[in-house]
Amino acid sequence: MNSYGKAAIGIMTTFFIIIFSTVLMPMVLFNPKPSGHGNDYSMVSAGDPHRGRQIFVREGCFYCHSQFTRLQDRGYGPLVRAGDYVYETPHQLGTARTGPDLTNEGGRMSSEWQKAHLINPRTVKPGSIMPSFSYLSDRDMNDLVSYIQTLGNQRKETKFVQAPEEYLETTDLGKALHERKHVDTNASASANAGRGIYTQNCAVCHGLEGWGNGPNAITLEKKPANFSRPFYKQYPDEFWFYRVSEGVNGTRMPRWNETLSEEQRWYLVAYLKTLPKDKEVVIDSIDQLNKVEPVKLPKLTDQQYEPHTGG
Repeated sequence: MNSYGKAAIGIMTTFFIIIFSTVLMPMVLFNPKPSGHGNDYSMVSAGDPHRGRQIFVREGCFYCHSQFTRLQDRGYGPLVRAGDYVYETPHQLGTARTGPDLTNEGGRMSSEWQKAHLINPRTVKPGSIMPSFSYLSDRDMNDLVSYIQTLGNQRKETKFVQAPEEYLETTDLGKALHERKHVDTNASASANAGRGIYTQNCAVCHGLEGWGNGPNAITLEKKPANFSRPFYKQYPDEFWFYRVSEGVNGTRMPRWNETLSEEQRWYLVAYLKTLPKDKEVVIDSIDQLNKVEPVKLPKLTDQQYEPHTGG
């Protein structure tokens, strides 16, 4: 046998090993038990969700909408588990997220809203690029809506405000995080240490009292959070830590996990918890901004600027 034949045999052997290890072996060995957190079609009183699922597949909805909330996702609701899809064959995990994830869409909006969205998406969501499905028959439309209303109907939110699961002790990452925590976030000494961290890093936007009236606030279109709002009373330690660590999308709030250690962030949480939240302080005037103390700086000369590299 010449070298070309040996190479061909090696390539085919490698190909079959890859197929066996990534497709055939998982198909045989991976048999998760029903988790009880999937989609329950029996909870829908109107329409046929089984038929609606077939319409969902037929119309290619999974090209734009996924049904797979992963650990790194934010704002999509409870995470999915392997046992959620035991009876979902073929699965509808989706191939892209051109549109929003639908893992936990069921029950968020009324059936009338879902039907109006399918008929003319832009009437309820301006700027949407979703096409109109007004050509569907009444039966198809009703069944499709009934299927959408089943998505995630067994995944129940337990709290109004809750950090992502990797910050909770229900996951391995969360357990490791809490095992590394050595800061008592209820101690006044911890809050005192956190006050210095807050003053140095956060007061320039949120203000010295946490009212969202720092000197930088006037330049920000999205104003800093006002921690005097009673709403913040319900924040558990894990949610404070999550917000401090990862910031807030769409705002100038940075990801402090890139500059502050875990210990510093826990101290910061301890201080944020002590800020008064009984009555919201309304900031509606420039005069209410924290003033920047004047600092004497060296005057500029007529010397031409030269880069520090000398170039």
